[in-house]
Amino acid sequence: MDGHTLVGQLRDDHETALSRLGSSKSLYALTGGEMNAPSVRAAAHDEAVTAARLFEEWTDSEDDPDAAPVFRQVAEDERAHVDAVGSEDGNPDTTRAMYETLEGFTDFPARLGALAARTLVTKKTAEQYVGFFIGDADPSSADTFRGIRDDYDDHLDAVAAALDDACKTDEHWNEAKTAADAVVEAAYDDYVETLESMGVEPKNVC
Repeated sequence: MDGHTLVGQLRDDHETALSRLGSSKSLYALTGGEMNAPSVRAAAHDEAVTAARLFEEWTDSEDDPDAAPVFRQVAEDERAHVDAVGSEDGNPDTTRAMYETLEGFTDFPARLGALAARTLVTKKTAEQYVGFFIGDADPSSADTFRGIRDDYDDHLDAVAAALDDACKTDEHWNEAKTAADAVVEAAYDDYVETLESMGVEPKNVC
Protein backbone atom coordinates (compact mmCIF):
# COMPACT_ATOMS: atom_id res chain seq x y z
CA MET A 1 0.00 0.00 0.00
CA ASP A 2 1.06 3.58 -0.58
CA GLY A 3 -0.61 6.97 -0.25
CA HIS A 4 -1.64 7.44 -3.86
CA THR A 5 -3.01 3.91 -3.98
CA LEU A 6 -5.15 4.64 -0.94
CA VAL A 7 -6.50 7.82 -2.56
CA GLY A 8 -7.25 5.84 -5.72
CA GLN A 9 -9.09 3.20 -3.71
CA LEU A 10 -11.20 5.89 -2.08
CA ARG A 11 -12.18 7.26 -5.48
CA ASP A 12 -13.08 3.78 -6.73
CA ASP A 13 -14.88 2.58 -3.59
CA HIS A 14 -16.95 5.76 -3.28
CA GLU A 15 -17.37 6.60 -6.96
CA THR A 16 -21.15 7.07 -6.76
CA ALA A 17 -21.08 9.07 -3.54
CA LEU A 18 -18.30 11.36 -4.76
CA SER A 19 -20.10 11.86 -8.07
CA ARG A 20 -23.24 12.99 -6.26
CA LEU A 21 -21.24 15.13 -3.84
CA GLY A 22 -19.81 16.82 -6.93
CA SER A 23 -23.22 17.57 -8.44
CA SER A 24 -25.15 20.83 -8.43
CA LYS A 25 -27.52 19.29 -5.90
CA SER A 26 -24.67 19.25 -3.40
CA LEU A 27 -24.27 23.00 -3.84
CA TYR A 28 -28.03 23.36 -3.48
CA ALA A 29 -27.86 21.49 -0.16
CA LEU A 30 -24.90 23.53 1.12
CA THR A 31 -26.66 26.83 0.38
CA GLY A 32 -30.03 25.77 1.72
CA GLY A 33 -31.49 26.16 -1.74
CA GLU A 34 -30.27 29.75 -2.12
CA MET A 35 -28.36 29.46 -5.37
CA ASN A 36 -27.00 32.98 -5.54
CA ALA A 37 -23.50 34.41 -5.27
CA PRO A 38 -23.70 35.65 -1.64
CA SER A 39 -25.03 32.28 -0.44
CA VAL A 40 -22.39 30.36 -2.36
CA ARG A 41 -19.66 32.58 -0.92
CA ALA A 42 -21.13 32.14 2.57
CA ALA A 43 -21.04 28.35 2.20
CA ALA A 44 -17.43 28.49 1.03
CA HIS A 45 -16.56 30.81 3.92
CA ASP A 46 -18.11 28.38 6.42
CA GLU A 47 -16.17 25.45 5.00
CA ALA A 48 -12.85 27.29 5.12
CA VAL A 49 -13.30 28.68 8.64
CA THR A 50 -14.44 25.34 10.05
CA ALA A 51 -11.58 23.48 8.37
CA ALA A 52 -8.95 26.01 9.47
CA ARG A 53 -10.04 25.70 13.10
CA LEU A 54 -10.01 21.89 13.02
CA PHE A 55 -6.65 21.51 11.31
CA GLU A 56 -5.06 24.10 13.58
CA GLU A 57 -6.21 21.96 16.51
CA TRP A 58 -4.75 18.87 14.84
CA THR A 59 -1.45 20.68 14.27
CA ASP A 60 -1.22 21.64 17.94
CA SER A 61 -2.06 18.15 19.20
CA GLU A 62 -0.13 16.04 16.66
CA ASP A 63 3.23 14.57 17.67
CA ASP A 64 3.97 12.67 14.49
CA PRO A 65 6.64 14.60 12.52
CA ASP A 66 5.24 13.50 9.17
CA ALA A 67 1.61 14.38 9.82
CA ALA A 68 1.86 17.67 11.71
CA PRO A 69 3.37 19.74 8.84
CA VAL A 70 0.60 18.58 6.51
CA PHE A 71 -2.10 19.65 8.96
CA ARG A 72 -0.33 22.99 9.43
CA GLN A 73 -0.21 23.67 5.70
CA VAL A 74 -3.86 22.77 5.23
CA ALA A 75 -4.85 25.08 8.09
CA GLU A 76 -2.82 27.92 6.60
CA ASP A 77 -4.33 27.38 3.16
CA GLU A 78 -7.84 27.34 4.60
CA ARG A 79 -7.17 30.66 6.34
CA ALA A 80 -6.08 31.99 2.96
CA HIS A 81 -9.29 30.61 1.45
CA VAL A 82 -11.32 32.58 4.00
CA ASP A 83 -9.70 35.78 2.73
CA ALA A 84 -10.02 34.75 -0.93
CA VAL A 85 -13.72 33.94 -0.66
CA GLY A 86 -14.39 37.43 0.63
CA SER A 87 -17.54 36.77 2.66
CA GLU A 88 -18.31 37.75 6.22
CA ASP A 89 -21.63 35.93 6.11
CA GLY A 90 -22.37 32.40 7.12
CA ASN A 91 -22.23 30.31 10.24
CA PRO A 92 -19.21 27.98 10.58
CA ASP A 93 -20.44 24.69 11.98
CA THR A 94 -18.27 21.93 13.41
CA THR A 95 -21.42 19.88 14.06
CA ARG A 96 -21.76 19.09 10.34
CA ALA A 97 -21.59 15.34 10.00
CA MET A 98 -18.27 15.33 8.13
CA TYR A 99 -16.60 17.51 10.74
CA GLU A 100 -18.09 15.62 13.66
CA THR A 101 -16.53 12.53 12.13
CA LEU A 102 -13.19 14.24 11.56
CA GLU A 103 -13.07 15.50 15.14
CA GLY A 104 -13.34 11.93 16.44
CA PHE A 105 -9.90 10.92 15.17
CA THR A 106 -6.89 11.31 17.44
CA ASP A 107 -4.14 9.12 15.90
CA PHE A 108 -2.08 10.12 12.87
CA PRO A 109 -2.97 7.22 10.52
CA ALA A 110 -6.68 7.88 10.95
CA ARG A 111 -6.23 11.64 10.73
CA LEU A 112 -4.22 11.40 7.53
CA GLY A 113 -6.74 9.06 5.94
CA ALA A 114 -9.58 11.30 7.08
CA LEU A 115 -7.86 14.34 5.61
CA ALA A 116 -7.48 12.56 2.28
CA ALA A 117 -11.20 11.83 2.22
CA ARG A 118 -12.16 15.33 3.30
CA THR A 119 -10.00 16.72 0.52
CA LEU A 120 -11.66 14.54 -2.12
CA VAL A 121 -15.06 15.78 -0.94
CA THR A 122 -14.15 19.46 -0.77
CA LYS A 123 -12.42 19.36 -4.15
CA LYS A 124 -15.74 18.22 -5.61
CA THR A 125 -17.43 21.17 -3.92
CA ALA A 126 -14.80 23.59 -5.21
CA GLU A 127 -15.44 22.34 -8.74
CA GLN A 128 -19.10 23.21 -8.27
CA TYR A 129 -18.16 26.69 -7.07
CA VAL A 130 -16.10 27.20 -10.23
CA GLY A 131 -19.00 26.10 -12.40
CA PHE A 132 -21.45 28.32 -10.53
CA PHE A 133 -19.41 31.47 -11.06
CA ILE A 134 -18.77 30.62 -14.71
CA GLY A 135 -22.54 30.38 -15.11
CA ASP A 136 -22.93 33.62 -13.15
CA ALA A 137 -20.65 35.40 -15.65
CA ASP A 138 -18.10 36.15 -12.92
CA PRO A 139 -14.76 34.93 -14.28
CA SER A 140 -12.75 36.55 -11.50
CA SER A 141 -14.60 34.56 -8.83
CA ALA A 142 -14.35 31.42 -10.95
CA ASP A 143 -10.58 31.91 -11.03
CA THR A 144 -10.53 32.34 -7.24
CA PHE A 145 -12.22 28.99 -6.79
CA ARG A 146 -9.99 27.36 -9.37
CA GLY A 147 -7.11 28.34 -7.10
CA ILE A 148 -8.88 26.77 -4.12
CA ARG A 149 -9.52 23.62 -6.15
CA ASP A 150 -5.86 23.48 -7.10
CA ASP A 151 -4.87 23.78 -3.43
CA TYR A 152 -6.86 20.62 -2.79
CA ASP A 153 -4.83 18.81 -5.43
CA ASP A 154 -1.70 19.91 -3.57
CA HIS A 155 -3.22 18.69 -0.30
CA LEU A 156 -3.90 15.26 -1.78
CA ASP A 157 -0.29 14.97 -2.92
CA ALA A 158 0.97 16.09 0.49
CA VAL A 159 -1.23 13.72 2.46
CA ALA A 160 -0.32 10.81 0.16
CA ALA A 161 3.37 11.49 0.79
CA ALA A 162 2.77 11.81 4.54
CA LEU A 163 0.93 8.49 4.55
CA ASP A 164 3.92 6.87 2.85
CA ASP A 165 6.23 8.19 5.56
CA ALA A 166 3.96 7.74 8.58
CA CYS A 167 2.31 4.37 7.96
CA LYS A 168 4.77 1.66 8.95
CA THR A 169 2.43 -1.33 9.28
CA ASP A 170 -0.64 -2.85 7.65
CA GLU A 171 -2.54 -1.82 10.77
CA HIS A 172 -1.66 1.82 10.10
CA TRP A 173 -2.90 1.58 6.51
CA ASN A 174 -6.11 -0.13 7.60
CA GLU A 175 -6.70 2.57 10.19
CA ALA A 176 -6.18 5.29 7.58
CA LYS A 177 -8.55 3.62 5.10
CA THR A 178 -11.26 2.97 7.70
CA ALA A 179 -11.19 6.61 8.78
CA ALA A 180 -11.28 7.81 5.19
CA ASP A 181 -14.29 5.62 4.41
CA ALA A 182 -16.10 7.03 7.44
CA VAL A 183 -15.54 10.62 6.34
CA VAL A 184 -16.89 10.10 2.82
CA GLU A 185 -19.86 8.18 4.19
CA ALA A 186 -20.63 10.93 6.70
CA ALA A 187 -20.49 13.61 4.00
CA TYR A 188 -22.71 11.59 1.69
CA ASP A 189 -25.26 10.68 4.36
CA ASP A 190 -25.49 14.36 5.31
CA TYR A 191 -26.02 15.29 1.65
CA VAL A 192 -28.84 12.76 1.33
CA GLU A 193 -30.53 13.74 4.59
CA THR A 194 -30.30 17.46 3.83
CA LEU A 195 -31.84 17.15 0.38
CA GLU A 196 -34.57 14.81 1.60
CA SER A 197 -35.45 17.32 4.32
CA MET A 198 -35.80 19.93 1.55
CA GLY A 199 -38.10 17.67 -0.46
CA VAL A 200 -35.48 16.99 -3.13
CA GLU A 201 -34.59 13.58 -4.55
CA PRO A 202 -30.87 13.19 -3.73
CA LYS A 203 -29.96 10.29 -5.97
CA ASN A 204 -30.47 11.86 -9.38
CA VAL A 205 -27.27 13.68 -10.31
CA CYS A 206 -27.59 17.03 -12.00
